[in-house]
Amino acid sequence: MQVAYPKKIPITENTSYYLSMRLSLITFAFLRLSLITFAFFFTLLTSTNAITNKNQFNKNVINDFISIQNQARAALHMPPLVWDTRLARYADLYARERRQDCLLKHSNGPYGENIFWGSGNGWNPTQAAAAWVAERRWYTYGSNSCNGQECGHYTQIIWKESRRVGCARVTCFQGRGVFMICNYDPPGNYVGEKPY
Repeated sequence: MQVAYPKKIPITENTSYYLSMRLSLITFAFLRLSLITFAFFFTLLTSTNAITNKNQFNKNVINDFISIQNQARAALHMPPLVWDTRLARYADLYARERRQDCLLKHSNGPYGENIFWGSGNGWNPTQAAAAWVAERRWYTYGSNSCNGQECGHYTQIIWKESRRVGCARVTCFQGRGVFMICNYDPPGNYVGEKPY
């Protein structure tokens, strides 16, 4: 029994030209798609209004997030945290991811991070920041411990190297509550180090 092989197609100048043109078009299409994708994400990350509503970062909301945090820092003679729109955009992007499930889950990003969840829709940034700062009652500087309680939100707020902050608030879908997040740069809460 003989096996039938397909005929070999001779490569001519026209075939080489055709293959070359096809490869060029594929390369061009890939580069164009890459450029469009890059432009989309660059615009998304650099344009506050592209990812937030106009009231998300007004001065009152910013003050609600950082006023209590800066009071806690001032009590320890720390410089105030300064609002950073880059961090706020990062926080907003992550908060929007959490809208679906409202899980109290960290982003594991490059910044220090405090997160808050409250049931219902009435929670505001001042309440979230106050809850974080209230953890100071558990923190003991001498032993750098929380006495068996949670106080990492507080120690992130008063971390001496942290200078910039950006925060966001979202109402979660299907009545799952409110999720708030603040990101800090440089990050804090290094194991074995005291916050100040």
